[in-house]
Amino acid sequence: MEKITIRKVLKKYQRGERLVMVTAYDYPTAKLVDQAGVDMILVGDSVGMVVLGYPSSNQVTMKDMLHHVSAVARANPRAMVIGDMPFGSYEASNEEAVRNAVELVRAGAEAVKLEGGQEVVDRVRAIIKAGIPVMGHLGLTPQKRHLLGGYRLRGKTEQEAKELLEDAKALEDAGAFAIVIEYVKADVAKKITESVNIPTICIGAGPHCSGQVLVLHDILGLSEMRPPFAKVYFDCSKAIREAVQKFAEEVREGKFPSEEYYR
Repeated sequence: MEKITIRKVLKKYQRGERLVMVTAYDYPTAKLVDQAGVDMILVGDSVGMVVLGYPSSNQVTMKDMLHHVSAVARANPRAMVIGDMPFGSYEASNEEAVRNAVELVRAGAEAVKLEGGQEVVDRVRAIIKAGIPVMGHLGLTPQKRHLLGGYRLRGKTEQEAKELLEDAKALEDAGAFAIVIEYVKADVAKKITESVNIPTICIGAGPHCSGQVLVLHDILGLSEMRPPFAKVYFDCSKAIREAVQKFAEEVREGKFPSEEYYR
């Protein structure tokens, strides 16, 4: 199978194919989700909460992101690899945004994602001018949750819906190749999707977008705090507990290692 590039992502969108994006943060999970046939792997700043034990994504640093992007890239996935720009890596200036986006690409990212709408279009343009594709992120933007009043559904008021639509159009005009829409009312996400000519990748924003994304640890039941819009497809936490309990039991009873496991 050929490598999925930004060109192939956009061709799939133009053909009306639903796009699939999943987060992964390390070599083995990147291998597995790629073998499962996803279109894009997002190395998200959600790594902070689901892997590193931070209280939020705001504690994630560029060092963290570079470490995890490089681990995913070493899996050499067919899927397109997108690296999240963490909190504090792009707000100060265009120059800092470009510098950090370049570092993510050097680590193996093939595009970067950043949060925000009209307030970040200058950053988006600068990063694209440097030759790096940019994915936008609207709606519930976790890095800005304090400003938004917490983790809450967006687009509930007419004014919010209007602002989200304007933000999406601004990101498209700035050159973003796709937009993540997180935890937005489904009818608002539908209107945004119909109003732009780039893919919208939804998470908790209904079925009307160009594609969907979920955090791998939510899919596998491994997240301590799972959002209400995440579906568990297999409870890995139970399977892991049971396997380790069985190992511990066999060690304590002297059943492991049996002769077949040593020489």
